[in-house]
Amino acid sequence: MPHIALVTLVVRDYDDAIAFYTGALGFELAEDTDRGDGSRWVVVRPPGSAAGTGLLLARAKDDAQLARVGGQTGGRVGFFLHTEDFARDHARMTAAGVRFLEEPRHEAYGSVAVFEDLYGNRWDLLQPA
Repeated sequence: MPHIALVTLVVRDYDDAIAFYTGALGFELAEDTDRGDGSRWVVVRPPGSAAGTGLLLARAKDDAQLARVGGQTGGRVGFFLHTEDFARDHARMTAAGVRFLEEPRHEAYGSVAVFEDLYGNRWDLLQPA
């Protein structure tokens, strides 16, 4: 069955991005391979999703790509991080310095709060109902 394996996220710096996604969001570094040309193949995934969808962190290579860092979804929420324990993960992420743009909401579809990653990309932290 086909599935989405990776989604590319253009970043300014590999190491800063790795530190944010593994530190503040608690993701696992699945791969960090030097490609020999100054670029790296860097994949991070939420914990426990070894075969699930991951982010390919791709360093911007030129001014056009750099201009899109943080704005790949036009200011909309573009990423959805599901959790089984919203309160725990919200508290952990807040303590790690993640910037939430709103107070947690409890909707018919679940508990949710919008946050920004280190580049300003918007994410939902969501515990489905």
